[in-house]
Formats: sequence, C-alpha cells, structure tokens
Amino acid sequence: MSSFDFLQITTKNEANRADRLLRAAVSAFCSLPRPSRREIAQLEDLALSLFDQVSVESKRYVAAALSECTYPPAALVRHLSEESVDIAAPLLIRSSALGDIDLLALISRHGLGHAHAISRRRNLNPVIARLVSVLERKVVRPPELAAEPHSMQQVIAGPTEVTEKISADPAPGQAAEDARRYLRSVMRPATSAISLATPAGAAMYARLREAALKGHAATFQATLAEALSTDATSVRQVGEDPSYAWLLDALRLLDISDEKAFLVTAAIYPALFGNLQSIRLFLLRYAAISRAEAKDRIEKWRSGDRPGSSSHDHRAAG
Repeated sequence: MSSFDFLQITTKNEANRADRLLRAAVSAFCSLPRPSRREIAQLEDLALSLFDQVSVESKRYVAAALSECTYPPAALVRHLSEESVDIAAPLLIRSSALGDIDLLALISRHGLGHAHAISRRRNLNPVIARLVSVLERKVVRPPELAAEPHSMQQVIAGPTEVTEKISADPAPGQAAEDARRYLRSVMRPATSAISLATPAGAAMYARLREAALKGHAATFQATLAEALSTDATSVRQVGEDPSYAWLLDALRLLDISDEKAFLVTAAIYPALFGNLQSIRLFLLRYAAISRAEAKDRIEKWRSGDRPGSSSHDHRAAG
C-alpha cells in the first residue's frame, strides 16, 4: 500500500464484510516496517469498532498476526488479551505490548488458562513464573486472586521491583497467602497523583468537573496540573494536542471512573462526541489503559516528551 489509511479499505455486498475489513487492515498494518502513531490509532479505532461484529476465527487471526508485530497497537493487544485463551494465547505467549503488570492483571482476572499461556513466555519474570506454579498446585484460581477487573485496574501502579517474594516451599494453605502478598507488593498505588478513592481525590474531581464545564481551558489545565502534582506548563503544552488521548492518561492515573472520565472529556472536547459510536470508542479506549501505562506516559510529559515527538505513543482521537 502506498497510502496507509484504514478508513479507505472497503469491501461491498459481502456477508462477512467486517471480517474481511479487519483482516485486511491488520495485514496492511503488519506489513509496515515502523507504523506511525496515526496509523496505530487508525487500526485501533477500526478494530475496536468492528470487534463485536467479527468471528472468533478473525479474532484468532488478528491475535496471531499482532503477536509477531514489532510495534504492536497496545490498546488492541490488551483488548484481545481479555478474550478466552484460545484467542488470546499468541499474545499472552509472545506480545511485547504486555508488561509484567499487564500479565499479573490478566492472571488475576482469568485464572489458570491465561496463566498457562503466560508461563510459556521467554524471559518471564521469575516471580510471575512462581505465581503460575502456585496456581497450578491449587488447580483452581484462589479467592485472593479473583479481583473484580475495575478494582484491579485502579490499584495497578507500575513498580516492577518485587519487595516480597513468594516462599520457595510454602506450607499447606500458605501458597494462596504468598500469592496475595506478592500481588499486593507490586500493585501499590502511585503517590504522584491524588487518588479519587480518598476524600481529597473526590473533592479534586469535583473541581476538575466544574473547571471543565466552565469551558476555560487554562483553569482546567491548572486544576489538572495540581491533581497530577506536576507543573501547569507541562499540562498546557500536552493539552495542545487535538486528540483527547493525553487526557485519558491523566484521568486514569487519578482513578476516575468511566462515566466521570467521559463527562470531563466530553466537556473539554464536545465536538468529538456527536454519536453513540464515538462514545463507545471512548469507553473501549479508556478501559484499555492501565494505571501503570498512564503513569509512564505522564512521566514523559514531565520530561518534555510531548505529543508529536517520535518516541511518544499517544493515540489520536477517533
């Protein structure tokens, strides 16, 4: 393809149009030696919009293709990884888009099937390998690991150094407690932003909402900078990006729920939400962002890595 634009890929008068469209888009994407942020955003928007319409076979095809991709579309990879293991396995085994925190969250939500696939990864963190071993000995997922997805997502922070090890030879009944301690040690909340779970965080959200509804960009940016414990200049510069991807990272780091995040974002970017499809894409994109990933990108703001630079991977708004 001389021009890479997924919106131009069409097939007509076919019952399986969505499947063919998605497969064509993924094939074109995988042929690119180094896709741009715009191309990654286009693929993610297209794939997420078609996701519920395509067959299981097409989802398997996409997962297998993206598992070998050097520059994978991270949000799409994470979305596919939440599927049943017969679809997600290639990504769980090979994808570079899944970090240790992602793998832990997947194990906690999906249990032994996903854990088996993850155990086949090369250079797997030894402590994750030990956690898989704990699960295998217990046969079924222990209650301590059966966290509800949104609760898990809200506490994932980003530190990867392990401060509490799972014991080498746990006593009877100790294996589950060791696993629980380990998960707690790597999921400590970040301290660089106010959490909505605290009274101070709830008050800060109220201020963010009011600032957004007033329509004064400078006031909103200053309030957001205070919530993120960063300088207003950093937020102002990143806020010049016409997409809302930067704002999703900030709201995720603040532990703001889907509905509240949408209210704030729609107040700042009202022209981008004129139909149900745009709202659905917002919710899919927001759910795909982990707190650790958001924290990492916000650290790039602080270091001067703004949208538009070659190393920044923010997605363009759909």
